[in-house]
Amino acid sequence: MSKYSRKLQKLHETAPKENTAVLVSIIRQYQTEQETEEHLDELAFLTETLGAKTVYRFTQRMEKPDIKTFVGSGKLEEIISYVTHFEVDMVIFDDDLSPSQMRNLENELKVKIYDRSLLILDIFLNRAQTAQGKTQVELARFQYLLPRLTRMWTHLERQRGGTTTRGGSGEKEIETDKRDIRNRISLLKEKLREIEKQGETQRKGRKGIVRVAVVGYTNVGKSTLMNLITKTDILAENKLFATVDSTVRKVVLENVPFLLSDTVGFIRKLPTHLIESFKSTLDEIREADLLVHVVDISHPHFEDHIAVVTQTLNEIKAGDKPVLLVFNKIDLVETMPSEEESMQMTELELEEANYLDFDSLSDAYEKKTGIKPVFMAAASGLNVEGFRQALISEVKKQHRKIYPHYLEDEVVTWTEEEK
Repeated sequence: MSKYSRKLQKLHETAPKENTAVLVSIIRQYQTEQETEEHLDELAFLTETLGAKTVYRFTQRMEKPDIKTFVGSGKLEEIISYVTHFEVDMVIFDDDLSPSQMRNLENELKVKIYDRSLLILDIFLNRAQTAQGKTQVELARFQYLLPRLTRMWTHLERQRGGTTTRGGSGEKEIETDKRDIRNRISLLKEKLREIEKQGETQRKGRKGIVRVAVVGYTNVGKSTLMNLITKTDILAENKLFATVDSTVRKVVLENVPFLLSDTVGFIRKLPTHLIESFKSTLDEIREADLLVHVVDISHPHFEDHIAVVTQTLNEIKAGDKPVLLVFNKIDLVETMPSEEESMQMTELELEEANYLDFDSLSDAYEKKTGIKPVFMAAASGLNVEGFRQALISEVKKQHRKIYPHYLEDEVVTWTEEEK
């Protein structure tokens, strides 16, 4: 062996190893395989947002999860074999696991276990920037982990010794960890109360001005739209939960001032405890006069996303507010062809093309919300003026409720004869 070869043997890889993950989901009786794949695509996107690479997906058709290990024993053996052979770092489940399921699975798989809630919480923890956002996420994460502490967090039993303590194995380290977490939860709650008091004071100072909140499913372009209106530089990425913290900006359009707030994106199976922890952030939605609901119309299941957001708004008691629906990313979809173009196509071609009829969509959702939807592409600037006009029109309606005589539809002109 040459001297050069011996030197190469001594070199070590210094680049950080990318974590790998396998995804696990059960297919319920009412669920199609296509829906399961769409859900797993979203879970894979969440996994990528956390910084891990999905290497395989496991599914099993079951009426309900196994009470001990979520999946059946045969499927669990498959997962164990794959994880062991390919040295996978983590296993991620598309549903929430009970504390006992998490403990059992970790004992069997010998790797880190994530369920959907813990995955979202860790993403939020990485994304939060403000003191309020970080405190809210940390509190939610500790509250979720407390009943789920396993050897993933502690491995040894704490031994007590010396003349001033009793003999025996002593207190398990996991009990000490639980006590530490409870203390941490108490401190975070107190810190959050102080932050929320400051937030309430700020919101009280905003009375007398129209408040608009941008809502929608995660990764639909809310931050891009916010940047467009406010001329600011809020983080906008093609990742789920690119924005976690609420951002409020003052905007003036046609001499009418209003406050515009960007909020955390909603998602299917958004953890209830996370919604509760984000109370003050969601207050921006609850206390808004108008909601701008942004929808990614290019997503094949955008109507399901609308339903998820609508349901979440109802859950946080904000479902009765006026909503301006904005169908974003229209540059990524095929629109209905003209009559002349349609006549040159077969019925099968028309069906397979999966065209979107904007007129029919507009009529259907205008009946639901009472406000005509807007179709645009925020990233490319398509129909920005149409959105601007629709927004100012709805803001003016809300402004008139606060200041009935501030904006008049008719301008009285005095003439010499009237004098």
